[in-house]
Amino acid sequence: MLALRPNCECCDRDLPPDTRDAMICTFECTFCADCAAAVFGGSCPNCSGELVRRPVRPAGKLAKYPASSERVRRDGADCAARRAA
Repeated sequence: MLALRPNCECCDRDLPPDTRDAMICTFECTFCADCAAAVFGGSCPNCSGELVRRPVRPAGKLAKYPASSERVRRDGADCAARRAA
């Protein structure tokens, strides 16, 4: 089951479980669509895998299978500048 991480690892933008603006790779690295395209060109900076739109978990399943609350942030100058903006 996908963890549905709560934020973009690059800019730290909130990505609620129902957003269609979250992108993931096969390792569940999570980025907003803006960072995925503008900073990483659609390729995960951690594993080089393809970033694709994260599926939305049906609202009725979120109570039993909640999204993760653990925020993950990527180190590096490429993302530090986006968090400061």
